[in-house]
Amino acid sequence: MLKIYLLKKLLKLRIELKRKYMYRKAKDLGFTHPQVVNCSQELDELLNKYSDVAA
Repeated sequence: MLKIYLLKKLLKLRIELKRKYMYRKAKDLGFTHPQVVNCSQELDELLNKYSDVAA
């Protein structure tokens, strides 16, 4: 149980950091810039992992 709890907390933190980073990049480069799109894909992967752990 503790392992799952810690994994979820870590994933939440990584998701929030990635989301903030993506928004900063999008503000500077635009939402369609390849770096922003790549960051969005990485965020999607983190969200999928979180969804798998939470299930």
